Amino acid sequence: MDIGNSNIVIGCIDMERTYWIRRVTTDRSKTDMEYAILLKNILDLNRIPGKQIDGAILCSVVPQVTGYLKQAVEELLHVPVMVAGISLKTGIRVKMDRPETVGADLIVGAVGALTEAEPPVIIVDLGTATTVTCVDRDRNYIGGMIIPGMRTSLDALSARAAQLPALDITEPERLIGKNTVECMHAGIIYSNAAMIDGCADRIEEELGQKASVIVTGGLAKFVTPYCRRKVIYDDDLMLKGLLKLYEMNR
Repeated sequence: MDIGNSNIVIGCIDMERTYWIRRVTTDRSKTDMEYAILLKNILDLNRIPGKQIDGAILCSVVPQVTGYLKQAVEELLHVPVMVAGISLKTGIRVKMDRPETVGADLIVGAVGALTEAEPPVIIVDLGTATTVTCVDRDRNYIGGMIIPGMRTSLDALSARAAQLPALDITEPERLIGKNTVECMHAGIIYSNAAMIDGCADRIEEELGQKASVIVTGGLAKFVTPYCRRKVIYDDDLMLKGLLKLYEMNR
């Protein structure tokens, strides 16, 4: 389980394949019992009996929800729940000014990326915030960038500009928009594609070598087709990272 500010991604995975992924809204007001009912419904819908689940691992950037969801899983499935963080064995070294402040989601994404590509690797996660992180050729987590997310940017634009409407994020019809809505769709998609291309190019310059680029997150599917450089779109990246951490620390 990957608890984000906007969504909780719940997935069922083993070393052979991902069985399913479901996204639900992060709700800070839910109790552990309400989350247990939600999890039971998801398992039932996907025809996975609870007795087939061997264990669970979660990472979270929402501390208010972490404990409730951990307790919900333990009550429902009676399996141990591991919580991802800097204290776990990860297979990477965090070379930051304050390693303890690095988000668990960033560590999980880096671990997942190293199951998909040889380092150096750049990981772009398009969520509530867009994060760009980098693992060098020696498997050191060396940092990155935090950027306002696509949805966050659009919402702020609509809220602060009286004549601009609130929009859902969809693929643009053309680069040069012919009306306000088309201009906003083109702007948010193409600017983020160009950001990925440009940041990756500059990171490679600083590293002094080429790097693989892996893009994930709920909005990644809209952006990656418009990137000019080769990028890997992986919607399962966080689950793969969580599975790797689980196997290393069980």
